[in-house]
Amino acid sequence: MKKTLTLLVLALTSLSAWCGGVQRPRLVVGLVVDQMRWDYLYYYYDKYGDDGLKRILGNGFSCENTMIPYVPTITAIGHSSVYTGSVPAFNGIAGNNFLLDGRNVTSVTDTTCHAVGSTPDSGDGHCSPRNLLANTIGDQLKLATDFKAKVIGVALKDRAAILPAGHAADAAYWWDTKAGHFITSDYYMEKLPRWVETFNKANHTESGFDIKTSNKGVTMTFKMAEAAITNEHLGKHDVTDMLTVSISSTDAIGHTYSTRGTENYEVYMQLDKDLAHFLRLLDRELGKDNYLFFLTADHGAVHNGNFMNSHKLPGGGYSSRTTKETANAALANRFGVTGNYFKDFMDCRIYLDRDFISNHSLDYHKVKQAVVEILREDPQFAYVVDYEEVQNTTLPQFLRERITNGYHRLRSGDIVVILQGSHMHGTVGPNYKGTSHGTWNPDDSHIPLLFMGWHVKKGSTNTPTFMTDIAATVCAMLHIQMPDCCIGTAISEVWERE
Repeated sequence: MKKTLTLLVLALTSLSAWCGGVQRPRLVVGLVVDQMRWDYLYYYYDKYGDDGLKRILGNGFSCENTMIPYVPTITAIGHSSVYTGSVPAFNGIAGNNFLLDGRNVTSVTDTTCHAVGSTPDSGDGHCSPRNLLANTIGDQLKLATDFKAKVIGVALKDRAAILPAGHAADAAYWWDTKAGHFITSDYYMEKLPRWVETFNKANHTESGFDIKTSNKGVTMTFKMAEAAITNEHLGKHDVTDMLTVSISSTDAIGHTYSTRGTENYEVYMQLDKDLAHFLRLLDRELGKDNYLFFLTADHGAVHNGNFMNSHKLPGGGYSSRTTKETANAALANRFGVTGNYFKDFMDCRIYLDRDFISNHSLDYHKVKQAVVEILREDPQFAYVVDYEEVQNTTLPQFLRERITNGYHRLRSGDIVVILQGSHMHGTVGPNYKGTSHGTWNPDDSHIPLLFMGWHVKKGSTNTPTFMTDIAATVCAMLHIQMPDCCIGTAISEVWERE
């Protein structure tokens, strides 16, 4: 008996001293489910098994009223905001795509990088986190442990693997459809680890197979995440490690088939099943109380307009092409110059073509004001806002704040349009059955936020919380500094006090 107690004391002493006297979990796991509406937690609740989402809801802490504090609500912005605790105004991720020095780039475009695990010139490999102007939870964990912590990101989408993992990550792995397996870039390494090569050989798909619109994409992502835990020995070092995982197939299937129907139901059943397997692996490898787990989404989705209209509910879509054509005609009539006044329309952001305006000796500010006036005549827009004049525009205060948070002065463009409720960015033709996102409305901005595991108490709150609070909460629990551009507040109800 005395020997047993001595061993127990030694084990506890070792755990307490594990992080220099500060107790921390062995592993932090962040899971982002792309396009998961908050209400999917309950819409499908009776169909979930006991060991996946129900387990987290029953044993963890749920922040039931978590909102996204910016517009537009887009994938790359969501993933970066979850892990930086910040918004586009500071972290610089203005969309999946944006104009940077006049060039259309993706959120992770880096032409100085090349693919590793595919042909070096593969376009899927020209990626890094360098467009991200803020650091992440993982970066702060690196700093707090003198860069001993391992940080790895896994997703099918490049942006969903790279942005959450941060700048100092050991690795980020994403799917190359042409190669039919996971790759990375030479930002991280010169050669894939042997375990990744082995994984790819065992899980290879045909070149061109669109795994993102298949339930297989959910399973493949979790399998890769599990392989990373096992082969990189995550959670088994002297300091806390971190794994970021994003499920991309839920978004691709939602875009294709919308928020209702067989396809959406089946992908969430697959998610629940694979999540249960993943949690069991964490239990087995680390112990239930030795890892901190959180689940959230990068955005939600609007119900399909045709579906809504069939039930006498408002809904529809916005065509940027039609809007651009109408605006160009009106501008030509007003200024006497025919042509394209616009560099690009992205989501609900409008970029004026300043070269075109300058080359025709027009006044940029007058053209911009004219565009705002013209678009305000269109009833599909609730508001049309000059980004630089948002503080002088008549708007609900919460919307003014979200527009301001979502605006990066060098990357977001000139004007933002706010759609009417239950409307989405994209044309909704008579046969259209998909969906999209990007608006301020709760359909898009109300997201799940669940915590479970190390020091997390059971419970829930309906107190308003925000996506930007996630990083602040995790860092507070770890006793590390929050990311450098974090504007969130730690949700103190989540964890138990010692």
